[in-house]
Amino acid sequence: MEKNNVPKFDLVSPSDFRYNVEQLMPYLSEEAFVKYKSLVESGLAHAWAKRGIISEDAANEIVAASEQVTAAEVYEEETKTNHDIIAQVNMIKSHLRSEGKSTEAELAVHRAATSYDIVDTANSARYRDAFYNVIIPDLIALETAWIKIAREERDTLQIGRTHLQHAEPVTFGFAMASFVSRFGERILHIKEAVDKLEGKFSGAVGTYGAESLFINDPIEFEKEVLDQLNLRPTQISTQITQPEPVVDMLHSVITSFGVVANWAYDLYNLQRPEIAEIGQPRGNDISRSSTMPNKANPVGLENIISLFKESMPSMVTTYLDQISFHQRDLTNSASQRFIPETLNIFDYAIRRATRISSSLSINKHNMQKNFEMSSGYVTAEPLQLLLSSYGLSDAHKLIGELSDAAQSEGKPVFELAKEDKALSKYLRRLSPEQVEVLSDASKYIGCAPQKVDEVTNFWEQRIQELSAEIDQALHK
Repeated sequence: MEKNNVPKFDLVSPSDFRYNVEQLMPYLSEEAFVKYKSLVESGLAHAWAKRGIISEDAANEIVAASEQVTAAEVYEEETKTNHDIIAQVNMIKSHLRSEGKSTEAELAVHRAATSYDIVDTANSARYRDAFYNVIIPDLIALETAWIKIAREERDTLQIGRTHLQHAEPVTFGFAMASFVSRFGERILHIKEAVDKLEGKFSGAVGTYGAESLFINDPIEFEKEVLDQLNLRPTQISTQITQPEPVVDMLHSVITSFGVVANWAYDLYNLQRPEIAEIGQPRGNDISRSSTMPNKANPVGLENIISLFKESMPSMVTTYLDQISFHQRDLTNSASQRFIPETLNIFDYAIRRATRISSSLSINKHNMQKNFEMSSGYVTAEPLQLLLSSYGLSDAHKLIGELSDAAQSEGKPVFELAKEDKALSKYLRRLSPEQVEVLSDASKYIGCAPQKVDEVTNFWEQRIQELSAEIDQALHK
């Protein structure tokens, strides 16, 4: 694969040759950027023709010429113009002349437009299309994989962990349901943010001055241009669109990435040999050491975490790009060109997380073994709560001391409590159900299985609705 005739391994960014999602290239590559800018120029030509300012023939000629423009020739022309949009306009005109098209069409190219009428509108359109066609479907695939795991492991007992220490029991399905819920919310935030991306056609400082030279209702004309790209105009603009919709889009991406990185960290830890509650088959996401062939390194999960670390700081740059002095400066013109790279890396990580999720093996034996390590002690919480409710004022302190003794002696805390005569009057008040929980910590999982059902059912339904929305939008 080559990019602008450059062999891919001669490129600089790893997102081009190592972490590339090819399905995103029609939206996020530099060639795609040029194509989308041409789409805006074509939409502008059609809008002028609709108003009778230019002929339909001239508009069609502009469209045909715009479709022929390539990134390579624009970049070559930019070496002469020192301006990317002027270079692209020149190439549209060049194709018109080479085809012997009308002078009317050549004179109408880019009429009344400023550079960022084209750039910001093209970016909004291509980002939206990238999300609708590739990224959101990939997010839905990962969410679906997690729902499946949560349901399958609904009742699989696992020791809970807080501060990296054994806490109260949960089920592995319950742990996964937490990620299902968090990630589902992020997907909806992404969709909402993408749907708020906007375009503009309001001229050099946003006042519609240039358009007003030709028509009496330039605000309505702006809508007509943007309608062809299925975008709505920003309420008021300067030379650029309001930056917050793009900031919100990136914020939703990075927080979504954070959920996936959190999941990756948890599974990464659960694969430690001394825990070994999760496994993966050897393959693309598990590698051998270069010198220790016995090892099974979870490189897929490490890769997701590493890519998050690379992408997350880009959010700071995006926040800084909210600021543009007065009606426009160019301090975001370079930095915003890296947004496609962030989106590509994000989607690459999502796809890898989905592949890992689909290949996971759950070691229920080790989950049970790890649970039993602390099963005699984790009932300290229900014990101190019950004794306190029955009138033992310093129950937390007493049961804490009893727990330390239990761990030292290797006995269940409830057994030591039953041997303590000072506690007998309180213990006699326990119901049979309470005694059962204190005697068997596996019973102390509360509503975990029911919560798995609630969460997975909700998000399965919501994801199906979202998929239908996306499909309907793509087939309009």
